[in-house]
Amino acid sequence: MMANPPRIVALVPMRDNSERVPGKNYRPLAGWPLFHHILLALHACPELADIVVDTDSLTIKQGLADHFPRVLVLDRPEALRGAEVPMNVILLHDTELVPADFYVQTHSTNPLLRPQTISAAILAFIANRAAKDSLFGVTELHTRLYDREGRAINHNPHELLRTQDLPPIYEENSCLYIFTRANFMKHNHRIGETPLLFPVPRDEAWDIDEEFDFQVVDLLMRQRIP
Repeated sequence: MMANPPRIVALVPMRDNSERVPGKNYRPLAGWPLFHHILLALHACPELADIVVDTDSLTIKQGLADHFPRVLVLDRPEALRGAEVPMNVILLHDTELVPADFYVQTHSTNPLLRPQTISAAILAFIANRAAKDSLFGVTELHTRLYDREGRAINHNPHELLRTQDLPPIYEENSCLYIFTRANFMKHNHRIGETPLLFPVPRDEAWDIDEEFDFQVVDLLMRQRIP
């Protein structure tokens, strides 16, 4: 048990360039640059001591200075700016510069994520800290899956249960990760040996990876805004 409340820092890496959706991190979505949405959600989470954005984008840096002056900005080194640089290398760099007991990592490409969900994940991780070394967001699925050879993965094809009665399986959705630097360095991964799987509501778990995703999420966000 920690004597004092843990220092929890949010990490939000943002590259300037995006191959499949050019400029997506600062492209307008529902009237605001994409990266604004996740930062507004993080700012509404009282558990967070700091929010850190690692970026090589002059556009994002200016937007942060204008609209999110409390955010700590890390200028991504030239050596870490290529599209081929693994996220683990960037996170290792960031966690070295900004000490914390726990890190919450998410992306600007998860704009539908609500602050209540982020806070609930943090509280769930802290409550299970004795048994769990990390947390990652998942989408719970009740569907029939097959491998590439047509073999059933999670069901008996001769027993046609209703999909809602199938045992759930979980998809890593990249919305949320919680970890310590020590555990990250030990495993070279955000997910440790005993992770807590945290279901994220499906209407929050959309990750923008392609143009189609951007259009769908823009529509969903516009329906959410009063």
